[in-house]
Amino acid sequence: MATRMHLQRDLEKVKRRILELSAQVESDVRMAVRAVDNRDPQLARQVIEHEVQTNAMEVDVEEECLKILALHQPVAADLRYVIAVLKINQDLERIGDLAVHIAERGLCLCEQPPLNIPFRLVEMADKAEAMLKKVLDAFVNSNDAMAHEVCAADHEIDAINRDIFEQVKKAVTARPELFEPLLQVMHIARHLERIADHATNIAEDLLYLIEGRIVRHTREVADNCAG
Repeated sequence: MATRMHLQRDLEKVKRRILELSAQVESDVRMAVRAVDNRDPQLARQVIEHEVQTNAMEVDVEEECLKILALHQPVAADLRYVIAVLKINQDLERIGDLAVHIAERGLCLCEQPPLNIPFRLVEMADKAEAMLKKVLDAFVNSNDAMAHEVCAADHEIDAINRDIFEQVKKAVTARPELFEPLLQVMHIARHLERIADHATNIAEDLLYLIEGRIVRHTREVADNCAG
């Protein structure tokens, strides 16, 4: 009984830490997007400064998970939980990195003249942020339906990314003097697309945690059939 209590205590500790990291990463993505949208270099620098803290939090979660595996040797649902947290932890750290990359691109855009071109960056950012928020809510509430919704939304982000890429190509041809800021726009779109990919990864790991089955390859087969 005491051993089980100690395991539960350590699992709760890991849950608190991963939720703290989730909140930090979600906030950084939101700030990075706002920094680009508002051409706010100070806000962009705040996101960049958070990278050290985010990395430290990711390492802390990993160490706690490894400690649980070594000391308690969990099985069944507890083992699935620790494995899922380890994988989700890595995706959150990568999302934090991508938020930093977006902020860095935002700083570059601040040094360039404004682009009066109706790119779909704001729409794309809204959808990527919504996916991230939904999958983190799904994790907190162990909601498999929300996780499935996140997986389904990934196609929308991919389509917008392709559209922005085509817009950038046309704009570069028409206005080659705007190559540098247009390049930054393309990079930001790519980073948002990768955030959506990582949110989808988290959703898939959450489905593994809840349902006990790996859905990644089965989802790819379904996608290919649909295409």
